[in-house]
Amino acid sequence: MFTFPFCYSPHRLTVLASEEVKNYLSAKTEWSDEIGAGKMFGVLVVESPDKEIGFLAAYSGNIAGRNDHEYFVPAIYDLLNPKEYFKHEESNITAINRSIADLEHSAEYVDLKRALADKETRGQNEITAFNQHLKAEKKKRSELRKGEISEEQQQALIKQSQFEKAELHRMKMRYATEVSELKSEVETFKQRIEQLKQERKQRSAALQEWLFRQFVLLNGNGEKSDLIDIFKAYRNELPPAGSGECAAPKLLQYAFLHHYRPLAMGEFWWGASPKGEIRKHLHFYPSCISKCEPILHFMLQGIDVEPNPLDKAPSQPTVKILYEDNAIMVVSKPEGMLSAPGKGEKDSVQDFAKAHIPNYDGPMIVHRLDMHTSGILVIAKNKGAYLSLQKQFTERTVNKRYIALLEGNIEPNEGIVNLPLCLNYENRPQQMVDYERGKEAVTHYKVVERKNGMTKIEFYPITGRTHQLRVHAAHQLGLKAPIKGDMLYGKHADRLYLHAEYIEFNHPETGERISFTDNALF
Repeated sequence: MFTFPFCYSPHRLTVLASEEVKNYLSAKTEWSDEIGAGKMFGVLVVESPDKEIGFLAAYSGNIAGRNDHEYFVPAIYDLLNPKEYFKHEESNITAINRSIADLEHSAEYVDLKRALADKETRGQNEITAFNQHLKAEKKKRSELRKGEISEEQQQALIKQSQFEKAELHRMKMRYATEVSELKSEVETFKQRIEQLKQERKQRSAALQEWLFRQFVLLNGNGEKSDLIDIFKAYRNELPPAGSGECAAPKLLQYAFLHHYRPLAMGEFWWGASPKGEIRKHLHFYPSCISKCEPILHFMLQGIDVEPNPLDKAPSQPTVKILYEDNAIMVVSKPEGMLSAPGKGEKDSVQDFAKAHIPNYDGPMIVHRLDMHTSGILVIAKNKGAYLSLQKQFTERTVNKRYIALLEGNIEPNEGIVNLPLCLNYENRPQQMVDYERGKEAVTHYKVVERKNGMTKIEFYPITGRTHQLRVHAAHQLGLKAPIKGDMLYGKHADRLYLHAEYIEFNHPETGERISFTDNALF
């Protein structure tokens, strides 16, 4: 069966092929700086029509401003050498950009905006000053009226008041007219600039669509479809920029064009890791979700593909009850079982709890563990218990301890990892470190044992973000050592070596501080 591209352990032939590519790259010293900054490469093991086994190699994007280097398969569509239509439209859009810049920075437009701002400021200042003058004059008239004044003087005061109010009105009208005339001239420029921006937007969108239409892809059934139709059918959305330029689609396209049968595939990272994601030099990684999932879903039709290993349920998914009373049930979740129902028909701890507590129809799972993490889960048996426990988790008064086996020697013996996390939209469900969009994520750790290049470690999560312990372990700014068996952030093993071993909280009804331990089996 062909490699499931979004979660896999590389086939031994894939590893062998990648070693040849790595040797080739090591000899390309002229590329060392560029690819050393980080680049994804891919290999595809294929069988030719006359039953020979070989491999194809590819890279994502381009190298040294080219995407047609010898040794690697070519691009699906050569973006660096586009057709005349693309060049013509690109020059039109460039000309529009220049026109917009010329208008925005023209001396006339700049002078008009400055004159408008000056006129508005001067008018407001003069009107404010005149209003203050009117108040002072009004006060004087009020003082005069307190004394003995003639009818003639009284009429004079009234006329003065009327004149000053009329003068204020004339002043406001004059400035309003002058400002309106300047605004009209400025607006003429703005409208012209906005028209050009709308034209640029429409032309850019049309050109982008045309470009995506040039990526005509093949699949295992011999069918053809372009990127626009592929993404519309799969997600009902437009493709993101860069779609079709990753290594995996290039490899499959070349194989189908030359009637090679795809056997196994893998993509590996070369060079430094990006700041947010977890990428280690020479490690294999799954294809990206945002760009490649719809494409590969189409291209692999007609190919017998392995099932997603993350969907694999444990051979004997049994939940062990550690404690139970009228308010709560504490269980040990096996590795490979969902905490709550998800996609598909896999069993979950919540399904187990509902069968065990048939009369309660409210929320039950107060906190969750990743499907491949084993260990303690607390289940509420009534609404009051659920709300009490939920509040304790929100206020961080629940103490938890996890045990994990990390691939590497961790120093020092104890410390804190503080790296904010958010969803990696390019590669769901992976999380990434992001200091702008990420939510606070803090983990205290203690080393238990170091042996044979591995470290057994205790994690004490202060926060409870998705994949927090896994990312904090694997990330270059964290412990730089993925948890053994972490197929998302590290390498495949017989299981994910992460176990929720201990929990401590206040009983939701009695208020008593209680704790439970479920020792890891590794």
